Amino acid sequence: MRTRPLKVALLGCGVVGSEVARIMTTHADDLAQRIGAPIELAGVAVRRPSKVREGIDPDLVTTDATALVKRGDIDVVVEVIGGIEPARTLITAAFEHGASVVSANKALLAQDGAALHAVAEQHGKDLYYEAAVAGAIPLIRPLRESLAGDKVNRVLGIVNGTTNFILDKMDSTGAGYQEALDEATALGYAEADPTADVEGFDAAAKAAILAGIAFHSRVRLDDVYREGMTEVTAADFASAKNMGCTIKLLAICERAEDGGSVTARVHPAMIPLTHPLASVRGAYNAVFVESDASGQLMFYGPGAGGAPTASAVLGDLVAVCRNRLSGATGPGESAYAGLPVSPMGDVVTRYHISLDVADKPGVLAQVATVFAEHGVSIDTVRQTGKDGEASLVVVTHRASDASLSGTVEALRKLDTVRGVASIMRVEGE
Repeated sequence: MRTRPLKVALLGCGVVGSEVARIMTTHADDLAQRIGAPIELAGVAVRRPSKVREGIDPDLVTTDATALVKRGDIDVVVEVIGGIEPARTLITAAFEHGASVVSANKALLAQDGAALHAVAEQHGKDLYYEAAVAGAIPLIRPLRESLAGDKVNRVLGIVNGTTNFILDKMDSTGAGYQEALDEATALGYAEADPTADVEGFDAAAKAAILAGIAFHSRVRLDDVYREGMTEVTAADFASAKNMGCTIKLLAICERAEDGGSVTARVHPAMIPLTHPLASVRGAYNAVFVESDASGQLMFYGPGAGGAPTASAVLGDLVAVCRNRLSGATGPGESAYAGLPVSPMGDVVTRYHISLDVADKPGVLAQVATVFAEHGVSIDTVRQTGKDGEASLVVVTHRASDASLSGTVEALRKLDTVRGVASIMRVEGE
């Protein structure tokens, strides 16, 4: 085994970064045996140097991240600071000064992954990012390597633990959205500002990364259709239960049936209780991958948290260090297919629509006519009424999102329709 250590620079020492440093220290001997050389924490870039960081030599701490990544003797830079800048500039500088990079930065990779891969390839360095999607769950490497000989057709899953905790709490206790969010915040599952999670931005970034890898095409964050879950109500869960379903915030990446395009979307959806994703509870994540040869594969586990995410970072660190010793690089960007991303209007699925209508004869006929005029076939209808007001729940057969949007627009114009209370897609059937 080589005795000269490989030097690692750590950018960020928060919840994840501190766990990375801890594992590097406590598992140093095992990591050295697995890599073929010891690894040494050569510097830690932070914003608040005065903070006490247990187990980290204060002499390693610096506020000058730029100088750290430009040192020239650094073998691997681990970036866990998040955000677009200064992370993008620091990662680029690391490649230019001879280091490979391990990142957990989903937002940056979803926005500028292609450019970063290009710089890494130009300088003959690695860019690994298992921790950017689904925490400790091995997902990026199976898609990039284990399934490299297969054709992936669909990736469907729960990739945000905060939203799954909230929806699971609403489902199991009957709580409203705000009540469930308050509990998630109190338990530390939700940030003080939960917008990135509950509005689907976090899941959309992960969907972009997954779609790009799965379909060998460039998919950016702007290509992902996104709906948040803040409008999901207890009434929606009641309707879902009547259908034998529950509600999850799903990331869905699909190859078109003709193979000529892909779609990527994030939104709340009803899924049957018989589907394995329906039983994913609390803050856990789970992702289904469907491919030609291997069929359906499910990846399940903790999708966030310091130790789980650090586990994924360390897995990448071991792989990158091995490559460094052998003089090789691992898989880079694979975008040879170049499939275009279709608009949301082309997506075909089923829909659950809840309408507030006048409780009088002929209303159902009017509503059914609107659906027929827009080419949307009705599967089931359920109507309840009292004191001149009624609720009409329509579940459709498969139809395009564009056809459904036209249907809803026309329904809103009917005098007998007081309002469209809820529209939700039905997946996983």
